Amino acid sequence: MTRKEKNQTISDLKEKFSQYDNFYITNYMGMDVEEINQLRMACHGEGIEYMVAKNTLVKKALEERESVPEEVFASLEGPTSIFFSDIANAPAKVIKDFRKGGGELPILKVACLMTDVFVGDDKVDTLSKLKTKTELIGEVIGLLQSPMSNVIGALQSGGDTIGGIVKTLQEREQ
Repeated sequence: MTRKEKNQTISDLKEKFSQYDNFYITNYMGMDVEEINQLRMACHGEGIEYMVAKNTLVKKALEERESVPEEVFASLEGPTSIFFSDIANAPAKVIKDFRKGGGELPILKVACLMTDVFVGDDKVDTLSKLKTKTELIGEVIGLLQSPMSNVIGALQSGGDTIGGIVKTLQEREQ
């Protein structure tokens, strides 16, 4: 790889690290070209960018990014591939689905989701079950609407609910 190619790769990586808050660093050792191409296609279908890069180039690209956890630098040993995504759990889901074919690859080294760091391959299941921002907002809105819809439902049930309670209380007082 020429110096020009290295500089271009570092520049590309810097751009990706600044563009995406979420990235997964994995070990792809043992995957053949066909498997890597299948993984790339699966990533493309989910809006995930997948890159294979040399550790020294990744380190140089990360040096200018603010507050990179030490675990990320420590994970940069051996073959490295990186998943970049806007959706925090999307790469974990792709990895999990890809492994359903019977393989154990790629192996998660570390995942950085905004300010949180997950170290180790045993975190793939946990990461795949995380809810997206949209799902969380929907749940909060549902929770906020629930009490109001219960009150409205009670009032709309013919008016007998509140009226019946008042009438029952009045009868008991007599």
